[in-house]
Amino acid sequence: AIGISTSGNSANVIKGMKAAKSGRLTTIAFTGGKGGKLAGLADIAFVVPSSSVPRIQETHITLGHAICQLVDQRLFGVVKK
Repeated sequence: AIGISTSGNSANVIKGMKAAKSGRLTTIAFTGGKGGKLAGLADIAFVVPSSSVPRIQETHITLGHAICQLVDQRLFGVVKK
């Protein structure tokens, strides 16, 4: 399960992360600032050390694209240029 919150403290995202944890899912957080509560709940946390929401969101998008490319490579041997 993946939770995304620029502050790391969005109540609905934290609630979803807790539900995922109770279902024994691996959890990943994309947050900003110092990570907030969400980073502490996740198995893996990507914390963008910034208070600028646009910079945090841009970094989350870039991370998402990088992860998708890695999954494509692993599952299908696809290398995008």
